[in-house]
Amino acid sequence: MAGLPLQLVVGLGNPGPEHAATRHNAGFWFIDELARRHDGWLKPEHRYQGDAGRVTIAGVALWLLKPMAYMNRSGLSIRSFCDYLQVPTEQVLVVHDDLDLPPGIARLKQGGGAGGHNGLKDVISYVGENFWRLRIGIGHPGSRDDVIDYVLERPSAVDERLVREAIELAVAEFPRLVTEGAELMMNRLHAKPPAQEAPG
Repeated sequence: MAGLPLQLVVGLGNPGPEHAATRHNAGFWFIDELARRHDGWLKPEHRYQGDAGRVTIAGVALWLLKPMAYMNRSGLSIRSFCDYLQVPTEQVLVVHDDLDLPPGIARLKQGGGAGGHNGLKDVISYVGENFWRLRIGIGHPGSRDDVIDYVLERPSAVDERLVREAIELAVAEFPRLVTEGAELMMNRLHAKPPAQEAPG
């Protein structure tokens, strides 16, 4: 079974220590964990308006990128990177937080709209829709009026543990993605039942 031909893995988030622990930075958390697990590191690259680095996973060399122009302006960083290194859109994976999935769940898909995610809207405006997405569930506050504050806050200890467990599972399965393809990783991620918070 052929692996998914990825060249670039992007995590969406906001720069700065004030945002580091917030729900909206789940994409950054993923990139940091993937780099850590595979002895990679990122450094500022002004050409791409982001932090970039290389890792080798199961013998496959991949670029990692964290755009540093804030979530809602992530697209230009990705476009600049793809143009300079001639990376086609379908070989890009964007990792982002997702309000429509509960904490503890990660889902892999290709293409589609932004689903109300402003970071994805900006990415789509620059590179189109045909990139891969890894959606990291953060749950929903219940009201649309509360979404902005919710994503820019730190999750509860329980939710943060669940989000990080989902990220760790996705990172652990990542070698399967590049060696055996998307379907197998999808099956592994999607087989995980939604986590239930223990009663207090």
